[in-house]
Amino acid sequence: MNTNTKVALGFTAVVILIVLAFITVAIIQAQNRPQAIPDPTTGLAPTVREDSHRLTNPESSTVTFVEFLDFECEACGAAFPYVEQLRAEYGDRVTFVMRYFPLPSHFNSTNAAVAAEAAARQGQLEAMYQKLFESQSEWGEKQDSQAPLFRTYAEELGLVMGQYDADIADPSTLERVKSDFDDGVALGVASTPTMYVNDVLVELTSFEDIRTAVENALAE
Repeated sequence: MNTNTKVALGFTAVVILIVLAFITVAIIQAQNRPQAIPDPTTGLAPTVREDSHRLTNPESSTVTFVEFLDFECEACGAAFPYVEQLRAEYGDRVTFVMRYFPLPSHFNSTNAAVAAEAAARQGQLEAMYQKLFESQSEWGEKQDSQAPLFRTYAEELGLVMGQYDADIADPSTLERVKSDFDDGVALGVASTPTMYVNDVLVELTSFEDIRTAVENALAE
């Protein structure tokens, strides 16, 4: 066997080992990735679960609006005042549901979601939800943890800080955020905001598309 042949075989072996290493890593990641529980009737995760956070919950509602959101997402921040306006107009007839979908590309999106969930455990989700969006320009896109700032928001909202700190540290708080995220992934959510009205995806070309979807659902 000449030298060139030996070099070629050696190079081929190295390539094979590299490919096998990538395959092994991919398998391990797939095995460790949390799996959403599918809806047995559709094969997908539901847009709303019993424990999903409802910002409005009228008794006679036949229409449900669901938003998968990221508190650090600028598009979600832009949609926030519009969604608040719709809540003011339709909140007595439409159930508005908020679901966490912190994008991995946003450094503090998960910190913000965990802060909101800790506030929810003291009945202050809506107040923290509003505070995080209203202050987004102060902390969004920062590359260091803004958890201390979110703690000051909790103090301003009058939360019991010992309980807040314990809930922030409790792994189940993060798991609650991840359960929403996993449902979103199972539904095909890839960006935020992603919105549904009565389980139908709202194709967003403008914020008026949300109003149109809500009004059409109410008219049915």
